[in-house]
Amino acid sequence: MKARMLFQTLGFGLALSASGVMLVSAQDSSAQSQQKKQQATHTTQSSDDAERNEGQKRFQQNCGRCHHAPEALSPRVTPAVLMHMRVRANLTAEDQRLILKFMAQ
Repeated sequence: MKARMLFQTLGFGLALSASGVMLVSAQDSSAQSQQKKQQATHTTQSSDDAERNEGQKRFQQNCGRCHHAPEALSPRVTPAVLMHMRVRANLTAEDQRLILKFMAQ
């Protein structure tokens, strides 16, 4: 009888121990996934900043010959203006995309 109680007690202790390990493991994986999300957000922000900087350079190279960067241009008008200037200034689609990103900041 004592052996059976000891076995049940040990079994219960092992079950508690295993559930504790699973809980700690779940918390670790949650922390890791949150850290990965933060890194992805930081990477996205860095790439957006890099694209804006590249857009500024391309604006200066292509548009800056005749124009100053507008301080305020409606977000609805900007793509139309860029499409017009893409044709007139022979801008590539990539130039247009980056300049739009720069002007939309």
